[in-house]
Amino acid sequence: MKSFSEYLAALRSNLAQGDSTEHTHRAALQGLLESTFPGIIAVNEAQRIACGAPDLSLRKGKVPVGHIETKDIGTNLDEVQRGKGPHGEQFKRYLGGLSNWVLTDYLEFRWFVAGDSKPRLTATLATLDGNNKLKPTPGGAEAVFCLLRGFLDLQAIRVESARELATRMAGITHLLREVIDRAFQSGTQSEKSWLYQWLDSFRETLLPELKEGEFADIFAQTLAYGLFAARIQTAKIGANFSREQAAYAVPRSNPFLRSIFSQMAGADMPDVFAWAVDDLVRLLEYANMGGVLRDIGHVTGRDDPVVHFYETFLAAYDPALREKRGSITHLSRSSVISSARSMSY
Repeated sequence: MKSFSEYLAALRSNLAQGDSTEHTHRAALQGLLESTFPGIIAVNEAQRIACGAPDLSLRKGKVPVGHIETKDIGTNLDEVQRGKGPHGEQFKRYLGGLSNWVLTDYLEFRWFVAGDSKPRLTATLATLDGNNKLKPTPGGAEAVFCLLRGFLDLQAIRVESARELATRMAGITHLLREVIDRAFQSGTQSEKSWLYQWLDSFRETLLPELKEGEFADIFAQTLAYGLFAARIQTAKIGANFSREQAAYAVPRSNPFLRSIFSQMAGADMPDVFAWAVDDLVRLLEYANMGGVLRDIGHVTGRDDPVVHFYETFLAAYDPALREKRGSITHLSRSSVISSARSMSY
């Protein structure tokens, strides 16, 4: 396969320079994906490394299909997968938050689906010998091609139960919170400006002493749970679901939340965490909301799914927070629930 031969040639050229890093090879992988799979757009998130976003986000048009997390050539992926070493904690977070993703050191590829810690497929394109030279693996190009094709063609995971939806939502919301929190320290100036604008708004609306980390938590929950409430609305009328549709679901009677979701629907939301919002949208779009709502009603015996699903969500998102008391915790809960409820009427 010519594209794989060209890819290995690019890696060899990078290695020959003597100072290559994980980032050096990213463009070669991006080129391999886009040339081998027409219609796929591989967005290189190199500028977001410090904020913890996946390295490559893959799309078909505007539809997100998955993520690739890259490590430098020669990284021990077994150690990463066991949750050890400098990348172990990141692996655990991604396993819980990303439903379709690939871990690679540019030579070996491991495909993970729906939180399963066992890869669905693994394939090795080449190995690195003792002289820092790449040795192609017999049949490796075909094996990697099959893995990537399966990864890119995977249909969105259809969630059937309230508990399953809460678990998947919680995993993505964890990543969203982390990215927002880190963006305050290492994001671009425009990203920081956007976040501080909303931090100031939350301070004016909720609590003057709200700290950055506390805001990251409340804001991530508000985005995630607001999307859940919007999805209930679109399910009632049988409409498709998207960022834009979520923004339309916010009533004019809640200008604060309406402003958040209006920016979320447009181009103003920073790319640093737009990928996580898109993952939430896709998760909710393909959820069996009829089954989820029946599940909520069956478990609680109550009528308001927005209020009562929150306890299920919170138990998956942060069990300790569910039991915690205090002004920040109370404000977090009341803010998230009241914002979401306003979208259900």
